[in-house]
Amino acid sequence: MSPTVVLVPHDEGLEFLADVPGVRAVRYDPTGELPAEAGEATVLVPPFLASGDVVRITEKLPALKLVQLLTAGAEAWIGRLPDGVALSDAKGAHGGATAEWIVAALLAVYREIPGFVRAQERAEWDQHSTDELAGKRVLIVGAGDVAEHTVRRLTPFEVETTLVGRTAREGVHGIDEVLDLLPRHDACVVIIPLTDQTRGLVDAEFLAAMPDGAVLVNGARGPVADTDALAAELDSGRLRAAVDVTDPEPLPADHPLWKAPGLLLTPHVGGSVPGALRRAYRVAAEQIAVFARGEEPPNLVVDGY
Repeated sequence: MSPTVVLVPHDEGLEFLADVPGVRAVRYDPTGELPAEAGEATVLVPPFLASGDVVRITEKLPALKLVQLLTAGAEAWIGRLPDGVALSDAKGAHGGATAEWIVAALLAVYREIPGFVRAQERAEWDQHSTDELAGKRVLIVGAGDVAEHTVRRLTPFEVETTLVGRTAREGVHGIDEVLDLLPRHDACVVIIPLTDQTRGLVDAEFLAAMPDGAVLVNGARGPVADTDALAAELDSGRLRAAVDVTDPEPLPADHPLWKAPGLLLTPHVGGSVPGALRRAYRVAAEQIAVFARGEEPPNLVVDGY
């Protein structure tokens, strides 16, 4: 039986797939000519945080059956793959790093770290009291891997957390309850996938339900939030926010969001840490091993079988 040929864009991919039974990993350059093995490749691993442009590679892979992502976000690929091609993500690889960014963002906002950095640049001793994270009530919209990591990291700070998922279950509220829950929380962390259902979820009505002085943290995808509605709330001074994602992204240099008051903005770095690629390939290798055995990968997002 011929091995499952897998195209990978990194040396780490060759390393992690080397010992997977029935798999042959081949290195390729996403911006150059594909290797000779491309014609028989049944699995494609796109680069980490690949743009939607990489989708075009699939048109050159006649035997392709599975695209295995190195990220949990799959919105650039859904609805754009050829018929018969499945899509699997790297859910579970980046939850810890993203949760760490969420905690860092909340601490930075409440302890006013950006303001103190600007004062340092002015050589100004701006001594004053700040707010604190301890004792806050945080609503987490999203109840998957990142949410679990976030709860574990917030608990030592004496933070009360509430989870919201797509549907209600034990320990998790349904998304239909979110407008009733928002007024009872000091901060809202959004960590949900971008889908047709979640696009624009954080709109003017959503933001209006948050109490005065509340903090919005977007660690999901930019289009989950209505940029104009968020900018309006920030300009009014009623809400504060920390976002790692924007709409559009990258954010143009002349975009008003850069200067929005009360906003901490980072350039989509929540999962970008030294161990990110190796953790992603560890998950990818597990998924590909299952596929090579003729079974359905656990992280399947789109079933092309």
